[in-house]
Amino acid sequence: MQLFFNSTLTKHDLGFTFDREESKHIVKVLRKSDGETLFVTNGMGDLFSTEVVLASENKCQVKVTKVEHFERRKYYLHLAVAPTKMTDRYEWFLEKATEIGVDEITPIFCDHSERKNIKLDRFIKIVQSASKQSLQYYTPIVNEPVLLKDFLKQKHEGQLFIAHCEDDKKNTLKESISASSKATILIGPEGDFSLNEIKVAFENDFVPVSLGETRLRTETAAVIACSYMAFCNE
Repeated sequence: MQLFFNSTLTKHDLGFTFDREESKHIVKVLRKSDGETLFVTNGMGDLFSTEVVLASENKCQVKVTKVEHFERRKYYLHLAVAPTKMTDRYEWFLEKATEIGVDEITPIFCDHSERKNIKLDRFIKIVQSASKQSLQYYTPIVNEPVLLKDFLKQKHEGQLFIAHCEDDKKNTLKESISASSKATILIGPEGDFSLNEIKVAFENDFVPVSLGETRLRTETAAVIACSYMAFCNE
């Protein structure tokens, strides 16, 4: 099954028109014609079965024939990850984490962050594309970037973890995380969190965890954290 995405779709819609880029792909590349079935999700748990009524490269039109709703998976994972110096590494993380299973992503700017700006629209498109490719009906939320100090002031539910590189005594994330839970995990920049950031995180109930014996790149650490959560809930 090939999955398409339209965030504006609701269960009350009778049909819709794909944009020009998607229409061209459907008609010219996939060679879909009138009467054929396309599957579309709105990223909020709904799967729409649709039928092509106008196979046009400029505006492919479909009518909705069936709507199914799927419940969320049994856990909720929020990754707060510092942007990497090389943007392509962060984009790799976004893609892989989406494929494995993440619900919310917040880029955080830290004391040691080398990158202080991101292209949020591009990040959102990468996550949407990865959701379609991996046939997921819930698209992860990508939040506006925020300073870590401001993120720590926000209210976060569930288990709270910070994966820092200091030699403090800490359990592994694998040992600490609970199945069917809600968790927020902080992953720092290439230069790690500053000592003050770690202190403030502790003061806000974040628990230190290890992701293994080796030092990992930011994007690798984030994907490992995502994988632990997925394995814990198999």
